[in-house]
This record gives sequence, structure tokens and C-alpha cells, in this order.
Amino acid sequence: MRTKQLTSSFGISALAGLAMGAMAAMSAPAMAQDTIKVGILHSLSGTMAISETTLKDVMLMLIDEQNKKGGLLGKKLEPVVVDPASNWPLFAEKARELISKDKVSAVFGCWTSVSRKSVLPVFEELNNILFYPVQYEGEESSRNVFYTGAAPNQQAIPAVDYLMEKEQVQRWVLAGTDYVYPRTTNKILEAYLKSKGVKPEDIMINYTPFGHSDWQSIVADIKKFGSGGKKTAVVSTINGDANVPFYKELGNQGVKAEDIPVVAFSVGEEELAGIDTKPLLGHLAAWNYFQSVETPANSDFIKAWKAYTKNDKRVTNDPMEAHYIGFNMWVKAVESAGTTEPDKVIDAMIGVSVPNLTGGYSAMLPNHHITKPVLIGEVQENGQFDVVSKTSGLVPGDEWSDYLPDSKDLIADWRKPMSCGNFNVKTGKCGGKGS
Repeated sequence: MRTKQLTSSFGISALAGLAMGAMAAMSAPAMAQDTIKVGILHSLSGTMAISETTLKDVMLMLIDEQNKKGGLLGKKLEPVVVDPASNWPLFAEKARELISKDKVSAVFGCWTSVSRKSVLPVFEELNNILFYPVQYEGEESSRNVFYTGAAPNQQAIPAVDYLMEKEQVQRWVLAGTDYVYPRTTNKILEAYLKSKGVKPEDIMINYTPFGHSDWQSIVADIKKFGSGGKKTAVVSTINGDANVPFYKELGNQGVKAEDIPVVAFSVGEEELAGIDTKPLLGHLAAWNYFQSVETPANSDFIKAWKAYTKNDKRVTNDPMEAHYIGFNMWVKAVESAGTTEPDKVIDAMIGVSVPNLTGGYSAMLPNHHITKPVLIGEVQENGQFDVVSKTSGLVPGDEWSDYLPDSKDLIADWRKPMSCGNFNVKTGKCGGKGS
């Protein structure tokens, strides 16, 4: 990316030996080029396995389907699966291994923002491509990352708006796992709520570690906070397997949706499959896709998923759709560029539009985020969601929050000649914050 002719007085046998040696040396690279390798970087063990294993599986399905169509650029796609085991530094090591050793053309992976932050310098240093499929806190735009999950304006802000308008919520519990995504998202939400006239004493913020299991006192605090005569809601950025005991404790303490509704940003069909949903009826989740959406594309996707997994009980969810969109965008960009060379694919990605599963087409924007519908769903007894609210159109992902003073004047545009992830529209300069 970014031969010397040999002349000597060797004998025929020496030349033959040299030729055979050269052919042997060339055989390994030649064989390696027979396929296009695709990295899959998802936790298959540890606290995040409950959410990420399914994303590994859907990537294998998408690659298998593409190979049945003839592959890409006349070559078969070869998945390379690694397990960073919910260990954030290990994500960076595994990413480096995928790029440097396995020579993957692109990587689909990560769930938590701390894992994405861990691998980001590796992708920028080695100039490879990461497709990140999960809702996140924004405040970032990298040339080497395509964010196919929701930015805050595509999930968190609309969820709060729904609770304000439809549920008349006045008091807010911002409950999250203690890492960058919940903390930054809640910082944005706190600023947004205050801009809407919510008083500081009507906002309660709580953080717990990954894998937290003892929710008795926290749920009791939430009940007490909600007993002050004002309609109260919980906005949950709790991640991973901690959601299971959290929702169980809500049920144990009789926290019902009509009293204190919970809207979750990291609980989908996969997480609900592990718990009794009866006490959770009416609680909410905000995503850009639900399995219950009735469209021909979604029906085909669900059918293909169940057939591939040979399990009628396997569910689909929002990050799976994000991988579906991202993978199809990558295929289209590679075909357009005529190569898997990262620089050319990155340039070809902007403007690519592919069908999503909820109806319509999602497009890749110059800030490396996509357009998505926003859906609010109520938990049903069967572990699915009844969609109670959906935007009339697709919402463009906003990488820099309008509600944080250090970010409100920043935009990202990776088209040439600007090619900048943090251009300040007031100063006219690039740089100073983010990637």
C-alpha cells in the first residue's frame, strides 16, 4: 500500500532450485489473496456475551449469504472470528491481530463504547475500517469508523421527548453502567432536560459497575424518588447481563410501567429472552428496529435468521439490523471502488444507500453516521415490543451534540477537501476535540 533482477553464473540445477523456492515463497500470499477476509470482533464470553454473541452469528449469516451470491469481486468472503472476552484492552490486541496478522479488509465489531475507544487508535494507526453497530454517546467521528448504530439524537433525545409528551414525565432517573457511554449520554440528557425547564432536584443520576447484580437498594431509591407527587421515569443505559437482575428487582418491588416507566437504550429482544417479562409489561425501549416491525424485508430477514440458526426461538434485534445495513453498505462500496483497499472504500462509502428492515433506505452521511427511523416500543409478554411511536421519516445521525457547549459548534465531514471529524463552524478550523 502506503524486483531486482538476478544475474549470476548459477548452474541449471541452482536456477531450478531458486525458481522452486520462489514459487514456494509466493504460494502463501497467493493463497491468502484467494479470499477476502472479514474480521468479527465481538465478545463471546464475559459480561457482554449476552448481547454480542448474536452479532457474531448474524455476521456469519450475512457472509454466508454473500458467498452464495458469488462472493465479492469474484472472491469468497472468509470470516475471521476472535473473542475479546469483554476485556477492553484485549479488544485493541485482537483488533491489531486481525489487521496485521490476519490481513482482514474490514472489521465488524464492538458493543460498548469503552471497547470502541480501545480499538480506535489501532484502526487509525493501521488504516483499516471498523463498522460499529450499537447506539452510542456521540462526541466522536473517525475517518476509519462507520457508526451504524444510533447517535443520541436518534435514540436518547426522542425517548425523552416521548416520555415528556405522552407520559407527562417531570422527574427523571438516569441509571447507567459506569463507563463512557452512559456517562456521556446522561451528560447530554441532563443538559437537554435542563434546557426544557427541568430542575436539578428533579434529576437523579446513578451508576453501577458492569455485571452489577444487587439492585434492591437502588430500586428502593428509585421508588422513593418517584413518590414525590410528580410523574417519574427511568432512562436506562444499563448494559449487558446486569439488565437481568435489574428488571427482576423491578418486578420484585412492584415497579409497574404505569407508575414509573423505564425506557431502556440497551435492552432488546435478546436480553428479554433471558427473563420473565410479565412484571415488565408496558416498560419501554428506544431503538431504530424491532423484530415486531411488519415489513417484507424484515419478514425475509427473520425467516433467513431462523433457518440459518436452525432455531425458531432465536430473536432478532436492533444491533443485528445495524450490522445488516453496515455489511450491505460495505459490499456496495467495495463493488463501486473495485477494491477492498481501505482508502478507496472509505471514500466510496459516503452516499451509499441500502434498504433497512423497517422500511425505506438508510444512507451513509459525510460524518460517517447513517439515517435511521426512531421507534419506541412497549415490552410484551412474549418478549417482543409493540411499537407505540415511530418517526415519520429517517433521522440523520448527529455526531456532535447540540446541547454540550464544547460540541455544539462542531461538525464532521470526511469528504475531500475538508476531510475533518471536528470542524468548528465558528472558528473555521479543524481539530481540537475528538477524533
